[in-house]
Amino acid sequence: MKVSVVGGGGLVGSMAAYALHLGRVASDIAIVDANEQVAQGVALDILQGTSLVADQRVVSGPIQEQIPDSDVVVVTAGLRRKPEESRLDLINRNTDLFLDLLAKLRQAGWKPGATLVVVSNPVDILTHLAVERSGLDWRHVIGLGTQLDTARLNSHLARRLKVPATQVRALLLGEHGDSMVPIWSSATVAGMPLAQWPGYNAQMEKEVFEETKTAGATMIKLKGGSGFAVGVSIREVVESILLDSRKVLPVSTLQQGLYGLHDICLSVPTVLGAGGAMAQVEVSLAPREQVALHNSARVLKETLDMVRTRLASGRSSAPSATPAAPVTRPAEGQRVIPRSTWQPSR
Repeated sequence: MKVSVVGGGGLVGSMAAYALHLGRVASDIAIVDANEQVAQGVALDILQGTSLVADQRVVSGPIQEQIPDSDVVVVTAGLRRKPEESRLDLINRNTDLFLDLLAKLRQAGWKPGATLVVVSNPVDILTHLAVERSGLDWRHVIGLGTQLDTARLNSHLARRLKVPATQVRALLLGEHGDSMVPIWSSATVAGMPLAQWPGYNAQMEKEVFEETKTAGATMIKLKGGSGFAVGVSIREVVESILLDSRKVLPVSTLQQGLYGLHDICLSVPTVLGAGGAMAQVEVSLAPREQVALHNSARVLKETLDMVRTRLASGRSSAPSATPAAPVTRPAEGQRVIPRSTWQPSR
């Protein structure tokens, strides 16, 4: 099974490729980047460790060579925020870059059954545009969404509670951004309710969420951006697809009624397997969590409307829209249940 990482010369892309290498899941890993020399260097660096890790083929090359036989395509390409640049300006620049890349990916041709994993920010907006313009069925367009945020939340909670991180289970849903929603009502430690765990209190809840929400900015300040945690978060998503593991992960997908949400991409618990998003799972939410999730959807729709308005006005170098892939509901058996040029910042 082959995975191509587009933007693989950057911090996030190279960490994702390395995590996939250590995960020993993909038989082939391709590094694709606008800076071909850097892509070649990343591929060679990983290749030189294969004798100690796994029998993998690691290569670099252009989109037109690597994409047609890729089972999963991970897009990490993105641009950093310029001094004095507004959030919307950055969104517009990243949207243009992403749509240009998406057109090239589609022109290269998708392997039948291929899945696109969007990591670039704003991930929910770009995932939605990919559903409309990639030519792939919506089930095969997955945004990393709050998968990374959820990993951060669980790790921070574990540190504060002094428990093993793998035994903490709490979710973040909605936007990968300021309006993300922590689902405290179903959080557990070793299968027991978090609210009843010794040492847990409302102040800790507030502090841990704030630490999680600002983690991306903290990483940029301390070391230029996230790398390791986002790399393994991407690996978890890709691994579930390649192995048909059907793990339930908080990734961004097109919403069609779950939690009362429609026509927007955001993160909900999603069953990931060889068929992409095989089902979206509705868990019980506290009233305040339900309200917050709808607010997150509203924030995203407002941003999406602004992006669409600009694209419709022609103030973009991106290609014009192509017909959207058919949007259909899950089958009955899978019903919904109640240093590179490309460098993202997470």
